[in-house]
Amino acid sequence: MSRASSRASAWVQAVRPRTLTAAAAPVLVGAGLAEAHGVFALFPVLAAFAGALLIQIATNLANDYYDFVRGADASDRVGPVRVTQAGLIPPGQVWWGMVAVLVAAASVGVYLVAVGGWPIVWIGLASLLCAVAYTGGPYPLAYHGLGDPFVFVFFGLIAVGGTYWVQGLAVPGDVLLAGVGVGALSTAILVANNLRDLESDRSAGKRTLAVRLGRNGSRVEYAALLVVGFTVPVLGVGVYEWPAAGLIALIAGGAAASPLILIMTKDDPRELIPALAGTARVVGLYGLLLAAGLAFG
Repeated sequence: MSRASSRASAWVQAVRPRTLTAAAAPVLVGAGLAEAHGVFALFPVLAAFAGALLIQIATNLANDYYDFVRGADASDRVGPVRVTQAGLIPPGQVWWGMVAVLVAAASVGVYLVAVGGWPIVWIGLASLLCAVAYTGGPYPLAYHGLGDPFVFVFFGLIAVGGTYWVQGLAVPGDVLLAGVGVGALSTAILVANNLRDLESDRSAGKRTLAVRLGRNGSRVEYAALLVVGFTVPVLGVGVYEWPAAGLIALIAGGAAASPLILIMTKDDPRELIPALAGTARVVGLYGLLLAAGLAFG
């Protein structure tokens, strides 16, 4: 492998493509609901999709950099490669990469502000700030047990609601309900990650919610998040009269069985590695199916 391709491969690892379903799913669902309500607008959706992916990538780069700087990523870490800790990309380059992605996200945000007005200004600023504050800054959210509510709010309520807003300039109640479903499952990705890293995070002083709740408490949280996520389509059809085709999202529940079993039965961090990728697949499939059921049902 050439030096150029090796460097490109390292940057792909830094981006963590498997986690991007948490950014894509809420935009898809917001677009599906907009189509169901007759307010779908293609260009705002594409911009929201690009902005969400960029914010997720910036968060991943910030996490890679700041966890290394704070000593949370040690040489004995188990899990996907962290490029800064592994020496694949110098820390300074990872930091500047984060800045470049944030600038790109802000550029996309200019168009979204033109479409959606002041609410998008505040959403955009909060998203950019929290992308860094998740593991950086004087009070890193992830280090104080606030990572889970951050993901639930920003990758659920705000992402779905914001996507709908730039199309319909409103946020009906069922949009928030959909945000709860996507947010719950996206938070389950984080729980799977933090449960795997529980011991190393505890040793590094990273007080994630998994560290605070302990292994069994985190297992309960994970299962509860799945229940919430898969209850939402049922409530949407029954209460808000979503198209019955929205129940197709429940098919993703089958894909959730494998990571759930791992979470509930395994303690070894190495055995928990597939649970993270499996949960990310569930989120992607759920978002795609729910969006399709809403849009075409």
